[in-house]
Amino acid sequence: MSFAQTIVLGALAGFTIFLGLPVGRLQLLGSKARVALAMFAVGVLAFIFVDVISNGLTIVDTALHAYKDNRQSLSYVVWLVFLLAVGFAAGSAGLAVIERRMRPAKPPIAGGADTAAMGATEPEALVRELDAARRRALRVGLTIAAAIGVHNFAEGLAIGVSARAGAISLATVLIIGFALHNATEGFGIVGPLGDVKPSWRWIGLAGLIGGGPTFLGSIVGYAVTSDPLELAFYAAAGGAILYVIGEVWNGMRRYGHRELGLLMVSAGFLVGVLTDLIVTYGGG
Repeated sequence: MSFAQTIVLGALAGFTIFLGLPVGRLQLLGSKARVALAMFAVGVLAFIFVDVISNGLTIVDTALHAYKDNRQSLSYVVWLVFLLAVGFAAGSAGLAVIERRMRPAKPPIAGGADTAAMGATEPEALVRELDAARRRALRVGLTIAAAIGVHNFAEGLAIGVSARAGAISLATVLIIGFALHNATEGFGIVGPLGDVKPSWRWIGLAGLIGGGPTFLGSIVGYAVTSDPLELAFYAAAGGAILYVIGEVWNGMRRYGHRELGLLMVSAGFLVGVLTDLIVTYGGG
C-alpha cells in the first residue's frame, strides 16, 4: 500500500467520527434520553479505556519478556514503566488541573447597596450561571474529543505501520474496524452535553480534534515505528478517558434513572467490543 493510499484511508477511518456528532444538535431529548445517550457514551469510553491500557501493558510485557530472554536491558523496561505512569498521570491529573484553571472565577459579592440590589439582578445572575454551565459542558465535550484523539493517534500508528510492512489485508481491516469504532466515538463526545445544543462550528472542531489524529497517526506510523511513542500515547489516552468518565458520570447523577444508565453503559461497552472484533479478526 502506497503512502498516498495510506493517508487517504487513514483520513477516512478518522473522520467517520463525524457520523455520530450531529446527534448533539437534537433538542427533542428529555432527561431520560439524555441519561441514556450519555451513559451509552460512558460505556464506549470504558471499552476504549480497557483497550488502550491493555495495548500499553502489552508493550511493557513484551519488553519484560525480552529482558527475561536477555534480548533487552532492564533500563529499557524501567523506562517504559516510567512512560506509562507519567503518561497516565498527565492524562488524568493533568486534565483536571487544566480544566480547573479554565473555570471562570466567581465575581465577589459586595455589601451595602450592592447587596440590596441583588434581587433586581437575579435574572442576570441566572443567565450568567446558565451560560457558565453551557461553556463547561462544551469544554467537557472537547476534553472527551481530545482524549479520544490521543487514542486515535495510536490507532493511526497501527494503520501506518501495517501498511508500510506490506500487510495490506491487515491494514484494510484495521481501517474498516477503526472507522466503525470512530463512528461510535462521536456519541461519546456529544452524549454528556445534555440539553446543550452545540454549534456546527463546535461539532467541526470536536471532529477534527477527535478524528484528525487517526490521519496524523497513519502518516507517522508509515514513516517511523516507536514502541515508547505508542506507549506514551496509550497511557495519556487512558488517563484522560478515566478522568472524562468520572466527569460524565458525576454530571448525570442529578438526572436520576440509575438503572437505565447502567444498562446503557453495558450497551455502549458491548458496541465497543463488537466493533473491535473486526480489528481482532483481521489481525488473527
